[in-house]
Amino acid sequence: MKKSQIFAVGVSIAAAALLAVAPAFAQLDLPRPSPKATVSQTVGLTDITITYCRPSVKGRVIWGGLVPYDQVWRTGANEATTITFSDDVTVEGTKLPAGTYGLFTIPGKDEWTVVFNKGAKQWGAYEYKQADDVLRIKATPHAVDAHELLTFIFPTVATESATVAIVWEKLAVPFTVKVDTTTKVLAAARKAIADAKPDDWRTSYRAAAFCLDNNVNLDEARTWLAKSVAVKETMYNLAGQARFLALDGKKADAIALAKKAITVGKAADPKADTAMVDNLLKEWEKK
Repeated sequence: MKKSQIFAVGVSIAAAALLAVAPAFAQLDLPRPSPKATVSQTVGLTDITITYCRPSVKGRVIWGGLVPYDQVWRTGANEATTITFSDDVTVEGTKLPAGTYGLFTIPGKDEWTVVFNKGAKQWGAYEYKQADDVLRIKATPHAVDAHELLTFIFPTVATESATVAIVWEKLAVPFTVKVDTTTKVLAAARKAIADAKPDDWRTSYRAAAFCLDNNVNLDEARTWLAKSVAVKETMYNLAGQARFLALDGKKADAIALAKKAITVGKAADPKADTAMVDNLLKEWEKK
């Protein structure tokens, strides 16, 4: 074999060896300075999930420094931050369909723009396109105690709404998300009650209790409670009917029925927890 051939074979072997080793380097995982995080919150029956990477302050000037004013920001580090809604929602009064969005922001000294964009899978904001914006809202920042790492929180959560807040350094930027829990619950309740077995008193009771607790659909809730009681008198459905009597201004009747509810509950189980009905009685008897 000639020297040139020997050299060529040697080069080929060396190249093959490098190719064999290369995937080992490509698969090497190292900790990120800005670790990935996911926070999720159920609002009523709707899930909101935010996935982001958490940069640290590290003594740096953040607002107007590391994060320039009036420029699109990935709202984190590494990949663009994403937000997912399992149902259609309303963000600061504007409807937004269910789905996953890139959550970009444009920080300002006195006002921020929060952007929900179709480009959920990208690195940073380098491929951000305003034409892909689905929704833009305005948000007002306010001062908070120092947070070393960027954090997304849900400071308030209710059956129909939640506040989402971007918190970093000494600043918080909140916005409100509303969901249509009641419509979803009532549709499911009507179907469940229609499909309930003849001896099922719980389903119609639970649907009525939701309505009472949230002051919605009260007329239909009355019929659901009556159906529950007709199947079986329990402490729970009798107490629900007592609540309706109190709403109608019939306090004496409400008190009498609440006492009957406790008697029925104790007869079914001497160890029954009657605290809920006891609290109703205390409220009605002191007025």
